[in-house]
Amino acid sequence: MPSEAQVLEALKVVKDPEIPVNVVDLGLIYGVDIAPDGLVDITMTLTSVGCPVQDLIRADAEMAVGRLDGVSSVNVEFVWTPPWGPDKMTDDGKRQMRMFGFNI
Repeated sequence: MPSEAQVLEALKVVKDPEIPVNVVDLGLIYGVDIAPDGLVDITMTLTSVGCPVQDLIRADAEMAVGRLDGVSSVNVEFVWTPPWGPDKMTDDGKRQMRMFGFNI
């Protein structure tokens, strides 16, 4: 069974194609729940409600976490409350954004 830390590490390969930072450092992951049967529920948001790549991000997250030992299935749920804001980013995410010329 993977730990929450392992799930979050696996999610670091998932990026919003419009922003060159992974979903963990962007602060988009709101929760991870791992059931004894290997079901991993991920609650996350996106930077905007109308994000055109929602399905791509969901598929990438499911694939990344599904590769972990002990995972039987992955469910990604998008939520919009609380809304995302730059204050949710990790310090590393903010540093990455500045490297790419974003003013954070």
